[in-house]
Amino acid sequence: MFDPDDLAKIRAAKREWEEETLEPTIERFGERKETFTTDTSGPELDRVYTPDDVADLDYDADLGLPGAEPYTRGVYPTMHRGRLWTMRQYAGMGTARETNERFRYLIDQGSSGLSMAFDLPTQKGYDSDAGMAAGEVGKAGVAIDSLRDMEVVFDGIPLDEVSTSMTINAPAAVLLAMYVAIGDQQGVDRDKLRGTIQNDILKEYIARNLYIYPPEPSMRLITDIFEFCAEEVPNFNTISISGYHIREAGSTAAQEIAFTLADGIAYVEAALDAGLAVDDFAPQLSFFFNAHNNVLEEVAKFRAARRLWAGIMDERFGADNPKSKQLKFHAQTGGSTLTAQQVENNVVRVAYQAMAAVLGGAQSLHTNGKDEALSLPTEESVRTALRTQQILAHESGVADTIDPLGGSYAVESLTDEIEAEARDLLEEIDDRGGMRPAVESGWVKRQIQDVAFERQREIEAGERVVVGVNKYQVDEEPEADIEAVDPEDERRQQERLRAVKDERDDEAVEAALSDIRAAAAGEENLLPPIVEAVKAYATVGEISDVLREEFGEYRPAV
Repeated sequence: MFDPDDLAKIRAAKREWEEETLEPTIERFGERKETFTTDTSGPELDRVYTPDDVADLDYDADLGLPGAEPYTRGVYPTMHRGRLWTMRQYAGMGTARETNERFRYLIDQGSSGLSMAFDLPTQKGYDSDAGMAAGEVGKAGVAIDSLRDMEVVFDGIPLDEVSTSMTINAPAAVLLAMYVAIGDQQGVDRDKLRGTIQNDILKEYIARNLYIYPPEPSMRLITDIFEFCAEEVPNFNTISISGYHIREAGSTAAQEIAFTLADGIAYVEAALDAGLAVDDFAPQLSFFFNAHNNVLEEVAKFRAARRLWAGIMDERFGADNPKSKQLKFHAQTGGSTLTAQQVENNVVRVAYQAMAAVLGGAQSLHTNGKDEALSLPTEESVRTALRTQQILAHESGVADTIDPLGGSYAVESLTDEIEAEARDLLEEIDDRGGMRPAVESGWVKRQIQDVAFERQREIEAGERVVVGVNKYQVDEEPEADIEAVDPEDERRQQERLRAVKDERDDEAVEAALSDIRAAAAGEENLLPPIVEAVKAYATVGEISDVLREEFGEYRPAV
């Protein structure tokens, strides 16, 4: 891309600058520290970047144009000039009614997509009256026991007018079935349903531990969802392959995209092994990344991920459909970067992280509330978080030019470095037999834990500044307005569950559960019988228990 003679002149000029200008300045004034790295101890940053740092850049092969391979500059030709990213705000209050009220409020405030959080019992496949659910009902999100709860959540919300993202993994098939059932009740054609289900079980074994079944049957559930949606719900993203929680657990940016794409490879391989054609399901794959603090590193990370995935789908899997090669992703600002100290500082952190996601070409975005280090976000903090996105969209100008940092010597160099590090990790995973063996052996988790330990050591030693935590502290904190869950919600939810069980047709429920058991024992796709079961008001716990009996429960190796 650059003339060799011009590069030689640039190198010579830089050497002269270093000797005559830089060194005397450093001798007199010094620099703030000996080395500078990115947000997560990633690549060491050069003092200044020049064309020499990107001398090997091939514009067509490495960058191209938006909407064209290798998609480094974006997956769509017009990106945010054509359509702004979907503005989601994570919501899931203690009860279905409260969640419905929050959803309606967000729509009224201009949110263009809903994002649904579930409580821990729902995420683990337990009903609210289960012993394992005690004390956790409605705490981390909304409690969903049966289709009746989903009816309340989406009361007055037409599913053909909203896009809904559901953060659910082990029981993802059950919650997707409920969403399809609500659409059927509303008379919405299934091909009009839009949204995303997280459905990423491999990262649960790595980072979050909210799994139920062993990896093999879990992968079967995922591929059954791929097949069902390709035929029945073609505009619903069947999986959100998540690097977000990997980064929250402490990974570097390169580890985040490497382990996420390795999970993606494993899901594609599982679907192919199940007899699906790559171009039938790959266009419905989506990704979920973290937007962390270092703006340049995050922009480079998103660009590197797109380029890597396009190459993987082309070279490894022979995808022909361009949509199969396009890495479409949702981003959420970094929950682990939020501090309980001086919570107002989190507004600033979230704004810069959101800007990095927009500059990096996100398709949808969630911005955290400033108080989420303390509790569920209040209505006021949710509104501020949404306004942050709206100001970025309409006032900042960052959405008006596609890939505006493209061509920056620093960003292009960082993109190459992060991609190269991620490629090395992907090769090591291949050498270990693929992502499933790498996960089951504990190797992936150890890589993340090593980085997390070193980062915490740096913070405690004061080598890494966290404003308000280890520097610029204040003596007193103002009392925060914290959103609280009513302790009576658990009892009331259990009463609603009993009412559903009293009113439903028990014979229809037993017949539907028997059909699920038969499908699980055989090779039939599990989604159709699960849809019929939820329509009969079988509960999340009852369906999950049938699958527990057939598949067993996962116990990690010590």
